[in-house]
Formats: sequence, structure tokens, C-alpha cells
Amino acid sequence: MAVHLLREIDKLKKQIILLSGSVEKNVENAVRSLEQNDIPLAQQVIDSDYRIDQQEIDVEEECLKILALHQPVAIDLRFIVAVLKINSDLERIGDEAVNICERSIRINSQPRSDVIFDFRAIFEKVQRMLNKSLDALVNMDAQTAREVMTADDEIDEMVHGNFQQVKNELRQHPEQVDALIEYLRICRHLERIADHATNIAEDIIYMIEGKIVRHGYEK
Repeated sequence: MAVHLLREIDKLKKQIILLSGSVEKNVENAVRSLEQNDIPLAQQVIDSDYRIDQQEIDVEEECLKILALHQPVAIDLRFIVAVLKINSDLERIGDEAVNICERSIRINSQPRSDVIFDFRAIFEKVQRMLNKSLDALVNMDAQTAREVMTADDEIDEMVHGNFQQVKNELRQHPEQVDALIEYLRICRHLERIADHATNIAEDIIYMIEGKIVRHGYEK
């Protein structure tokens, strides 16, 4: 049974890595569609989200099958539990990419705002967090996962800076209120992606060390 369990876990790991690749690609394309005024690319991300949903379902079903057939214990059980949670976070990151694209389409369907927001800087930090969290999963690296957790505060500060910029611009350009609000919401979507990447990192630490580190709590 142990050999069969190892094969099933290896298959599950490959599935979650494939899902993470799909999600990363959609997030990158979502930001690119915004920066390049590319409505077709934004629509492509929206249309492809069903594949991510299906991958998420497949991973969940595989986890439940392993639990039912093999009744894993210790680190194998923690791995399955962590993958179930990581799976959910990845699907939600995919949803945030869709949200960004929907707002990108709205922004690019109207006259461009004169206000310039540095989404690239936030995105690159968010992307690094997501990449590192998934690298930590592949390599079973708790230290890398902890680095992801510490980076979340930087994202919060950058989003707060953009929020202040939006408030200032609203006073000076009230006629651009619709576009400015959309920009602010995009910042929020990027912030949520960072939060999900942090959740993934926390679950990886639990998987490897059996320690709960959510909410600054470690046991």
C-alpha cells in the first residue's frame, strides 16, 4: 500500500504544480492586459478561467480519493490537508486575475486617465511572492515559505501608498472618479493575491513542520 500511496502523492504533486502554472500565467496576462490596453488578452484570461476551476476540482477529488483509499498519517496526511487548502487559494488567485481583467476591460473601454499608477512594481513583488511560495511547495522548503510571509507587509505598504494617491487625484480630478476607483480596486485585487500567496506559504510550513503559523501564531 505504501508504494501505491507514494505514487498517488506524486501524481497529486504534479497536479497542484500544473494548476499553479495556469494560475501564474493568468495573473501575468491580467496585468499585461491592463498595461498594454489589450482587451482581447483580458478576455482570454476570463474565458480560460473554467480550466482553472476544473483543475481545482480534479485536485480536490484526488485528495479525497487518497484519504478514502489509503488513510494516510503523519507527514503524508499533512501534505494532503495542505494541498486541499493550497488548491483553494490557487483557485481564488485565478478569480482575482479574472477580476483584474474585468476592470481592465472597463478602463480600456473608456478614455484613458491622465493619472499614472505603478502597477508593475506591486505586481512584480506579488509575482515573486507567488513564485517563491510555489517553489517552497515543490522543494519542501520552509525557509523560503517564511520569506514569503515577511514580504506581505511590503505589499500592504505599497497598496496603502496607491490608496493615498487615489484620494489626492480624486480631489484634483473628480471627473475621473470612475477610472480612479477601478485603479484602486485593481490594487486591492493584487493585495488579495499576495494574501493568498501568504496563505500558501503558511500551509507549506504546516505541511513540513507540523506547525500552525497563521495570524502570527506558531504552535
